[in-house]
Amino acid sequence: MKVWLDTAVLDEIREAVSWGVVRGVTTNPTHIANAGVTDFRAHILEIIEIVQGPVSVEVVSTDWQGMVREAEEIARWSPHVVVKIPTIIEGLKAMKIVKDFATINATLIFSPNQAYMAAAAGAHYVSPFVNRLDAIGHDGMQLVRDCLTIFRNYNWDREVVAASIRTSLQVYECLLAGSHIVTMPFSVLKGLMDHPMTEIGLKMFLDDWARVSAALGDALRGR
Repeated sequence: MKVWLDTAVLDEIREAVSWGVVRGVTTNPTHIANAGVTDFRAHILEIIEIVQGPVSVEVVSTDWQGMVREAEEIARWSPHVVVKIPTIIEGLKAMKIVKDFATINATLIFSPNQAYMAAAAGAHYVSPFVNRLDAIGHDGMQLVRDCLTIFRNYNWDREVVAASIRTSLQVYECLLAGSHIVTMPFSVLKGLMDHPMTEIGLKMFLDDWARVSAALGDALRGR
């Protein structure tokens, strides 16, 4: 399973990439606004320079002609750009055209049928939103599993991007389900490494080493 970071904050991306586990980044208009971006193109290019992998950039038009125009523009920025298109009927119309010149990430997927429709229209990545479904009493992880089953049934070379991830448990469930990709905020990625027993064990080892090194020092000094 590949890890993508769900953010537009450059410091978070730099730090996460330095760990050697991040393979891509997903952005959306909310992330861009929260990051205080003033030059959209320059900001995306800086993210690409850091991650050297796929970076999803979302269109904001709601008609297919506008989506295609935006996709044509952002696809020229870099071969790493993945055009993010909402899974609505106008989005399907756009995907049918955009697939011929850019890689597509179909976003805002909340049902297996939507995932099928997006993939059939030409999306390479489909992004089921896990936590947003959980928040309204549905099973977001079941949607991920259903998407995976559908693509396996028909041998489609589409990739499921488990999105709207908010907990370490959801990441664990994505691993068990076999999701191709999971995209998560920096806080969740960092939380995957948190365990109290690791901290306790490290402190114990360092305390023991401090006693041993003190004794060794005394021995070397002839005490």
